[in-house]
Amino acid sequence: MDRIVFVIPDMPGGGTERVVALLANEYGRRGIAVTILLFAGHETAYPLGEGVEVVSVGNPSGGSVKERLGRILRMRRFYKAHPGCQIWSFSVMGAVFSAVAALGQRHFVLVSERNDPHRYEHPRIRNISYRLADVVVCQTPDAAESFPAAIRRKAVVIPNPLEMEGLVPYDGERQARIVAVGRLSAQKNHRLLLEAFAMFAGRHETYVLEIYGKGELEEELKNLAGKLGIAHRVFFQGFSDNVQEKIRQAEMYVLSSDYEGISNSMLEAMALGMPVIATDCPIGGSRMYIKDGVNGLLVPVGDAQALAAAMDRMAGDPAFGRKLGREASKLREDLAVSKIAGRFIALSGKGRDSHE
Repeated sequence: MDRIVFVIPDMPGGGTERVVALLANEYGRRGIAVTILLFAGHETAYPLGEGVEVVSVGNPSGGSVKERLGRILRMRRFYKAHPGCQIWSFSVMGAVFSAVAALGQRHFVLVSERNDPHRYEHPRIRNISYRLADVVVCQTPDAAESFPAAIRRKAVVIPNPLEMEGLVPYDGERQARIVAVGRLSAQKNHRLLLEAFAMFAGRHETYVLEIYGKGELEEELKNLAGKLGIAHRVFFQGFSDNVQEKIRQAEMYVLSSDYEGISNSMLEAMALGMPVIATDCPIGGSRMYIKDGVNGLLVPVGDAQALAAAMDRMAGDPAFGRKLGREASKLREDLAVSKIAGRFIALSGKGRDSHE
């Protein structure tokens, strides 16, 4: 293998970016040449090893056709200069741009679907580029089943990797903190979390809510916390590249998303032995790992009262929470980055005949 090229818009922090950084660093340690090709920015929020090259071929387009054409031309030049490289796109638009940029060239192409396929606004364009790929990696069986038959036939389910260093399970006394980690966007539905915490807070006066992440809804969410009368107990902590250390002693972790692929921050919280509450959102990533009442709690999407009740249950029975956390930490065995990286690399021979 000459080179793996991860294609992603930018790396300002987030679950997909975290996965790319983990895999890229793992392959770099194995002596494989790795490039992260950014097509809409220049940020790299997560630490990358010395063997990982970062190349930016464009800025955010703002809808500019000229900018998009320019990035495609620069991508094409890069692929042409590395004729043996494998193109691994961890973005729908990365798959679309790469499909155009690599026309007439011979590359193994892998696409990693990172979200709920039903939520994409232009499925026909996406599906054309996915059909041109050799392998489509999905995070859950539900995601794979969402595609037309031609794509399902090349779909493989591989979960997210975890970097075990630093994810040491904690089983001691927990602090009266509820934590959430994720981009401040509509998908993550922090509004639901704030509404549930407002109900919960009136019954549990010592608890605070800490929200880690940044995004376009930050001011809106801060204003909502004020309207709900909980601003003095809600702390927006921004992005942190060592968030695991900051949250590990909290009483509980909450995922309030309307939809997800698989939340990496949720998996990391479980690996830390944290009691986790998650919405049972499409496309099944939460229920794929959480057995309700055994290693975490699942609540319906968009139901603030159910979420508040689950938080009440955790706060009212610390022994139950510790039991859930201990069970949750067992998933570490299957999600080590070395194991998941091996599953990705094993796909690199599939579909190659179609390019010969």
